[in-house]
Amino acid sequence: MDTAFFIIAKLVGALLRVETWLVIALAASIIALLRLKHRTALWVTTIIFVCVVALCVFPVGGSLLARIEQTYPANPTLGQIDGIIILGGGGDLDVFRRWGQPELSEGGDRYTAALALAKRHSEAVVVFTGGSGALRDALGTEKSESDLAQTFFAAHDIIEPRLIIERHSRNTAENARLSFDLIQPEAAQSWVLITSAFHMPRAMRSFETAGWQNVTAYPVDYRTASFEDHTGWNFERNLSNLNILIRELVGQLAYRLTLR
Repeated sequence: MDTAFFIIAKLVGALLRVETWLVIALAASIIALLRLKHRTALWVTTIIFVCVVALCVFPVGGSLLARIEQTYPANPTLGQIDGIIILGGGGDLDVFRRWGQPELSEGGDRYTAALALAKRHSEAVVVFTGGSGALRDALGTEKSESDLAQTFFAAHDIIEPRLIIERHSRNTAENARLSFDLIQPEAAQSWVLITSAFHMPRAMRSFETAGWQNVTAYPVDYRTASFEDHTGWNFERNLSNLNILIRELVGQLAYRLTLR
């Protein structure tokens, strides 16, 4: 069931990407031209053009995504903590497989923030949870992000037994459940959860569902700014934020419906 959910989620995620629908619309325009339906082709092409220009200029997705990022406060005050939990998603696994170096991706703040907290709280264990979230790795892979994380933290002198690696999870729900099974946290222990700010609401819900208690959200990797600051010609950023927004909203709904 977990594997089926993982595969379906990946396929639906690809279908819901904005660029997927732009390609579908472009294909529809070409088909209309081939069938000599010039008026239809003109309308479809005009809609594509307007959408692309709007995405280039206006950070609509970012403005809505900011509301999700504001769910938990940035830089929360921490007392004594027993452990730091880092969710996978901040490493470039393809580069790591090719070159063997722990390259960080756009979500690399998850690693650097965890490292900073680990230095400030020297008695806290460091838990990394994450295998490979790629569809092509659904049946397993030689190297996963857990190997990247182990290499990264070892380079900063954080090794076993302080470093605990959960290697098999493929999504947020599995992050929470498999790390809980591995750690078996005590009710009195205090934990810090590190992931991207836009991902934190879904992550906290999954960890609560899995049985974790006394978990403080420590959001990082913010993607948004004010509407005015992000208004301009930046198609890549605006498209990325809109895709993240859609993925998180659909993900939150799916997790609620499946009690994850």
